[in-house]
Amino acid sequence: MIDFRRLAEYKDLFKFFSMHFDYPEKLTYHPESFAVRGVLPEAAGRHIDEYERNVMALSLDENREEYIHTFDFEKKNSLFMTYANFEDGKERGQMLAKLKVLYEMFGLEMPDNELSDYLPLMCEFIYAGDWENDDRKEDSFSLLIGVIEDGSYHLLKSLEKQESHYTPLVRALRETFKQCMRQPAGEQG
Repeated sequence: MIDFRRLAEYKDLFKFFSMHFDYPEKLTYHPESFAVRGVLPEAAGRHIDEYERNVMALSLDENREEYIHTFDFEKKNSLFMTYANFEDGKERGQMLAKLKVLYEMFGLEMPDNELSDYLPLMCEFIYAGDWENDDRKEDSFSLLIGVIEDGSYHLLKSLEKQESHYTPLVRALRETFKQCMRQPAGEQG
């Protein structure tokens, strides 16, 4: 089960993920964009530190080249979280429709030019969606987080093989979700 209190505490972190999984802009690597350290789970923090060292060692143009090479030219590194399982099949279309309805249900209007399983958009939704006081969030977020968890697992495995400097960013995202899960009674987390 999802710990929505903790997920809400990490909203700014999801804005960070949304920005850093998207195409790099001038402000992407501004020191203020890394100011999420106050809300970071410890395990995610060390991954974000590693990611920051990776990107700050490169110029903006070099980071853009790395982004394009990593995400635009490598099919296995898809930022579309349902692609690894469904590619362009009918099931993917159904999942994209469910995600779009989910976003709209919580007040986020989908851009016409985006697919609903695009990781930066999904993170932006967690940050900006009006879900905190909505009773429908449990089932909806189980679907959303399940899609991100599954897609990011495939993405992580591919990036690890390539020794990509985005690997720690995916690890930080996955660790953040791990921190947002309630432990069953009797288990220590």
